Amino acid sequence: MIRISELTLLRGTKRLLEGANLAVHPGQRVGIVGPNGCGKSSLFALLRGELQPDAGDCSIPATWVVAHVAQEVPVLDREAIEFVIDGDVELRTIEDDLAVVGDDGLKAAELHARYVDIGGHSAQARAAALMAGLGFPDADHRRKVREFSGGWRVRLQLARALMCRSDLLLLDEPTNHLDLDAVLWLEAWLRAYRGTLLVISHDREFLDAIIQAVCHFDQARLKLYTGDYADFERARAEMLSQNEAMFRRQQSEVARLESFVNRFRAKATKARQAQSRLKALERMELVAQIHVESPLTFQFADPGGASDPLLVLEKCAAGYGETRILNDIQLALRPGARIGLLGRNGAGKSTLIRLIAGATEPIAGVRRLGRDVRIGYFAQHQLEQLRPEDSPLAHVTRLDPKRREQELRDFLGSFDFRGDAALAPVAPMSGGEKARLALALIAYQKPHLLLLDEPTNHLDLDMRDALTLALQSFAGAVVLVSHDRGLMRASADEFLLVADGGVRPFDGDLDDYRAWLDRTRIDAQAAESPNAEADAASRKEQRRADATARNKLSALKRPLEQRLKKVEAEMQRIEPVLAALETKLVGPDIYTAERKDELKASVLEQAELKARLATLEGEWLEIHEQIEAVTASA
Repeated sequence: MIRISELTLLRGTKRLLEGANLAVHPGQRVGIVGPNGCGKSSLFALLRGELQPDAGDCSIPATWVVAHVAQEVPVLDREAIEFVIDGDVELRTIEDDLAVVGDDGLKAAELHARYVDIGGHSAQARAAALMAGLGFPDADHRRKVREFSGGWRVRLQLARALMCRSDLLLLDEPTNHLDLDAVLWLEAWLRAYRGTLLVISHDREFLDAIIQAVCHFDQARLKLYTGDYADFERARAEMLSQNEAMFRRQQSEVARLESFVNRFRAKATKARQAQSRLKALERMELVAQIHVESPLTFQFADPGGASDPLLVLEKCAAGYGETRILNDIQLALRPGARIGLLGRNGAGKSTLIRLIAGATEPIAGVRRLGRDVRIGYFAQHQLEQLRPEDSPLAHVTRLDPKRREQELRDFLGSFDFRGDAALAPVAPMSGGEKARLALALIAYQKPHLLLLDEPTNHLDLDMRDALTLALQSFAGAVVLVSHDRGLMRASADEFLLVADGGVRPFDGDLDDYRAWLDRTRIDAQAAESPNAEADAASRKEQRRADATARNKLSALKRPLEQRLKKVEAEMQRIEPVLAALETKLVGPDIYTAERKDELKASVLEQAELKARLATLEGEWLEIHEQIEAVTASA
């Protein structure tokens, strides 16, 4: 398992973690959450061995293979599918060894046997399936890596990480640069992943679909919550409420004790009692007040009146140059419209938005923009158009040179560019800060029509929530493309499906769209099969063999799993009792003289429960290792 014990981790002079503890069991899928800059990515670097703890310990089993998505994407002449297969390092090593093994027949036989064991002959098919799931058409599999744009090279790195037969998979914002189709595919893949998964993400629905626990960075500590992200939010809210109440009670007790000490310390008759109260104050471990930052909020101002409709497309065709991607587009956008665009990757969603924005002219047909209509367009490449050397204040001043500086700074403050942050250059900003600035510049222009093409890439949860609320109160029209289903559900009243070279209304919600994707995928596979009947028989035979193997494995694992359930049941019984004891020991009431015996008993019980819990955790790990051994040998 992953064990972090009393860990301290620094970045320069900033203390990211101090005295942090965490245990992640084999096979767990854990979401890593916390505010930007808290140290989530640094924790991943620590687990990869790229950082060393400043104090404490961080350990993972020495035999584990760790996979992650590299941040730097090399510009290579290597074919894309070969680059993806490179993720299976052992497979490539065996291939290299076979190429030089020479006349050593025994060594060659061993290498060939291992190659078969690790699925070497199916590597091409596995890599192709990964690339297809992440949106690469078959024609791209043999393209050179250097020919892809930055976003697509990131997808290649993700496919390469998934290709690795890893024991531990570290994913840092894996849904950035993915569209909704690829996100849905990735969810299904990760749910079937049998290793240990740690994933950093700001996408609530993505986390809810795949994780079993949440690790929260909280005041330089790590706290593990069981359940999905929704469970974490409920537990966190309850804990904040309890802590605030506990803090208020404790401060009242502190004030009472301090008042007694100050009044009677100098009086001989009361000196002993005052000294006793002073020691009680020193013993008391103050509960840290939970400072909940005010949520980030902003608004799109009322744009004022505009023509109705705002924009009309009549029998338009759109694409690149003379290459048509979409044909016969009929669309009228009216004030207050809330439209979400759906469709497979490459179907033409971004092409349609560019046409609406006027960034490209129609190849055929007519685009008519209403009188005095202002369009706010957030494109996927929007961040690249910011001036690196300029500050947020300089950017917004260019939009309105005559406006008072304080008014501009007040506006930027609503997007969390306060104080010196409004004067800092854009170049060193994070992707999330640049995205916030891009949205601020769009909002300042009071658009009647908002066009948002994947606006949540790089945005943290607070900013996503703020954007969702701002869109709900926006008086203008919205056309949205996003892989963030929470934003889509909250912001779109109707959907258009971009598919088969056209644009048509989609009668359903996002769950219906998932079902539509599944149906089209099955239909495409059936159409590609040259002998559907033979394939069906083969699949039936394979299912029968798989069922036999599963039954055999189940018989071996059943007694171990029964033992595991008993251990987990006892752990679940102990944990709330221990938590209640620790809460009692934090409170000031138990430190009175009248409860001295109760305090002693509680401390002893706490120690006994902690020792028993440690024993159970060791037994839990041992049973899991036995289950893994049985699974590997079956």
